[in-house]
Amino acid sequence: MEERFEVGVERLPGTAVLTLRGDVAREATDELNAAYGRAVGGSDARRVVLDFSGTGYMNSSGIALIVSVLARARAEGRTVAAVGLTDHYRQIFEITRLSDFIDVCADLDAAVSGASPTG
Repeated sequence: MEERFEVGVERLPGTAVLTLRGDVAREATDELNAAYGRAVGGSDARRVVLDFSGTGYMNSSGIALIVSVLARARAEGRTVAAVGLTDHYRQIFEITRLSDFIDVCADLDAAVSGASPTG
């Protein structure tokens, strides 16, 4: 059964945090794009943090959605970090080379501060 997708938005100085909950799939597109716009619109956010702690499932359409958010952020001069990835999704980020462009961090504090990603 598919878990409904929702996004929480938190604005911190220089950083926008998007807390993802539910399944990251094609159906999440409108919600995630709208949340991204709310998070960075009119803000000084140079960094966007995607918190995957509340997600249970991500399919190939969800990966493509994350790539589109990454592309949008980079085009706007923002860096992107991810936290809360399971080992499985961390491996997928590595295999797809997403981790070359998204800082995969151990926790939210590291992601917000821009500390070195985990190894």
